[in-house]
Amino acid sequence: MVSFPVLTDMRIIEGASFVAAPSCAMHLAQLGAEVIRIDPIGGGPDYYRWPRSSGGTSYFWEGMNKGKKSVALDLKRPEGRELAIALITAPGPGSGLFVTNFPANGFLAHEPLAARRPDLITLRVMGHADGRPAVDYTINPKVGFPLLTGPESLEDRPVNHVLPAWDLLAGMHAACALLAAERMRQQTGEGQELRLPLSDLAMATLGNLGQIAEAVEGVSRPRYGNALYGAFGRDFTTADGKRIMLVGLTAGQWRSMLRCLNIGHEVARIEHELDVSFAHDEGLRFQHRHSLFPVVEAAVAALPYEALAARLEAEGVCWSPYRSVTEALDQDPELSERNPIFAPLTHPSGATYLTPGLPTQFCSLPRGHPSPAPRLGQHTGEVLSTLLGLTSAELGHLHDRRIVFLN
Repeated sequence: MVSFPVLTDMRIIEGASFVAAPSCAMHLAQLGAEVIRIDPIGGGPDYYRWPRSSGGTSYFWEGMNKGKKSVALDLKRPEGRELAIALITAPGPGSGLFVTNFPANGFLAHEPLAARRPDLITLRVMGHADGRPAVDYTINPKVGFPLLTGPESLEDRPVNHVLPAWDLLAGMHAACALLAAERMRQQTGEGQELRLPLSDLAMATLGNLGQIAEAVEGVSRPRYGNALYGAFGRDFTTADGKRIMLVGLTAGQWRSMLRCLNIGHEVARIEHELDVSFAHDEGLRFQHRHSLFPVVEAAVAALPYEALAARLEAEGVCWSPYRSVTEALDQDPELSERNPIFAPLTHPSGATYLTPGLPTQFCSLPRGHPSPAPRLGQHTGEVLSTLLGLTSAELGHLHDRRIVFLN
């Protein structure tokens, strides 16, 4: 199961669903940690989440649980809950690490767990700090981003986007925080509970991006459509109707774009008329975008896509074509086996598809290989016998009573 030989001395118990907490444990599994999921018999609330195979298996669940082990328990019954608690608090160095998004005051609350293992570290992803529920798609409107997204003509109509940004950021931040808490435990011997509310993460991000300060100054940022806020960037259409994104954020990117499109003289004329220089101030490029966009539009529209793409690549321009996911899979060499983060794996759904491993390269080590997701309950017998010492007879009795599921 080890995908990368870094955190091989760590055992993490996961009781979670959806994106934030499962992605936290997935990142750690890809670094070599043993991650054991506690799954309800029959699967949790995300076990059939879309996208799904034609047979109904969740590709989403397979993606979030790569390289983990699965123990299936009946968490509605006292015996199943006791087994879950025993796994979370099992003794041993490198263990006593619990990742969850269960309610803070439920049967998996930190205090009673810590009474059984005082050095336990619990990482709990939450909606709001006070325990109120929230998901990425309710946090996003709360902090204002849907009113910054979409065409300028929409005025006050919100536009939701498909990327669960707060969930994904939470998974990465949670992994970082758990490793920091584990290091602290090595130094002090003490455990603790870590709580990461999506709401606080979003609020912190607003501040980190300068948008709280901007609002305090009295600026209510409007929509800018596909224009890159604060710099030069937008979508443009080629002579044969292909759409591309061009960005001139840095001085080097700006110069390479002017060379590639051969528009230096026209841009110099605009600079002279406006008495500005775009060479080193990306903010001016944004401020005067309505003067610059028509020049770039005309240059891009004069060339078919293939010819333009060759020139953009030759000049090192920061750009990208717009593609569907299917087109990207067919056309982009970075989304193929030529990229060493990927390998074709067969998953519990029976489907074989390109599966990513760890995206970070440790340059002193060979790349690890991605591992498939487990079958639900695939490791129930192995884990309960190894960590809790249950015998085959005891496991069979629990299975017959449907307290555990042996797959």
